[in-house]
Parts: sequence; structure tokens; C-alpha cells
Amino acid sequence: FTVIVFFSVLGALSAAGEVFFAKVGEKVTLKCGVSSYIRSLRWLHGNDLLYSVDQRGFTRKGSAELAWRSAVKQNNLEISSVRETDAGRFTCSADWTRHNHSLSVFSVLVSVKPSDVLELNDEATLRCEVKGQHHGCEVKWRSPNTYSLTNTSTVQLKPVKTSHNGPWECIVTCGRNTFSERLAITVQGNTQLLGMKTHVHICVANDCPLGLSCWMWFAIGLCCQFGMLLIVCVIVLCKCMRRRRACEERRSSNIYV
Repeated sequence: FTVIVFFSVLGALSAAGEVFFAKVGEKVTLKCGVSSYIRSLRWLHGNDLLYSVDQRGFTRKGSAELAWRSAVKQNNLEISSVRETDAGRFTCSADWTRHNHSLSVFSVLVSVKPSDVLELNDEATLRCEVKGQHHGCEVKWRSPNTYSLTNTSTVQLKPVKTSHNGPWECIVTCGRNTFSERLAITVQGNTQLLGMKTHVHICVANDCPLGLSCWMWFAIGLCCQFGMLLIVCVIVLCKCMRRRRACEERRSSNIYV
């Protein structure tokens, strides 16, 4: 009897769980805490049954809405299209042991004032708001073309520079989990637009030799080609005239003979 009571008390104990973080709209995997089980495996959200698997491998899905967005893969619970209502306590019961976990759900909102199209030398403010359960999370900004991070959720651009043009990234770090949200900023007057470079070059007088315009050099080159063609034509014509004159002289000498 003492042995039975001992194992009953031991089975009622719950193993230490983990705290998971998820971003609204994304997918998260909750690890049960066991690699295998003998008799049964159950996943609950609060008191709602999500999944139940017996020793024969027969799976029973709960009636809660969350159950239809979830799946059990290798004893772990995978939730798709996370919603704010998914936050709370999750329990994975493997045989006689319960693993209590918790899920914190939040959303990341990025914005820039006055707008995402800025003028050079103006002023702007970038904000990264994290709404929901995000206790212990850190918020940082990463600027375009750099790996340095700003340890704040708000960035002041005073003044706006060409280096501010491009994709900014708000990075939220919660323990070992990292989430991000991007914000595209366009700085007018800069030829680089979000990863695509456009170079426009106009030929002016200073770009060509001797201060002449490119169109003038084109005309000079065309005239030179026409002149060379004219010289070739004159040379050919002269040779033809010489041959004709020589033929006439030979014909005259034959007549006199």
C-alpha cells in the first residue's frame, strides 16, 4: 500500500515547464519535454483538450478552435496562425508526468513619422511597439546596410541622411527567441531605392574632351567619315581616268601605224 501511495503522489507531480513566445500570425512549436511515452499523450490548453494519443497511436482531436490550428509532431504541439487568445497555460501529459508550459503572445508594430517618404535634412521618428505579453523581451532597431543595433524602441533621425534610405528592421529578442518586423524608408534625392540602384547619366560639355558637347563630336566624326569616303571616290575616279587616257593613246598609235 505504501508503494502504491508513493507512486500516486509521484505521478501527481508536474515537471518544470518552459515559457514560449510567439508573434501574432506566425507559427510556434511547444515542446512537451519527453522524447517518448508508453500509455498516452495529451495536450491541453487550460482545461480544453487539444489532442489525445493512446498507446495504439489512435489520435483524438478536441473541439476547441485552437485544436483545428494545431498538430502533434514528435510529441510536440505545433500551432499555426497564432492568435492573441492562444496565450496561456499549456499542459503536456505523458503517461504519469505533467509538463506545464506557458505561451506568451505579442504583436510588433512599426511606424515612422511624418511618413515613410522623407526629405534630406528633415527630421523623423521611428517607433517599434510590442503589444501583448512580452515581459523580459528586448527591442532594438537595425539600420540599413549596417549590423549595429540601437538599444531602444525609438530612433530619432536628426537630420535625415541618404544612409537612412532602405529597409529598417525592428528586432525583438525574448530569451533564445528572436522576432523581427521590417519598415521601408525612402529618402528623396537618393538614387538607391530599397536595394535597387538606378544611375542616370547625362552627357554634358564637361564630360567630353576640349569642352565640346557629345553631339558636336558626333557631327565631327560623321564629317570625317564622309571626307574619307569622298577621298576614296576621287582616287578611284582618277585611276579610271588614267586607264581611259592610256587606252585612247594606244588606240591612236595603232591608227597611225
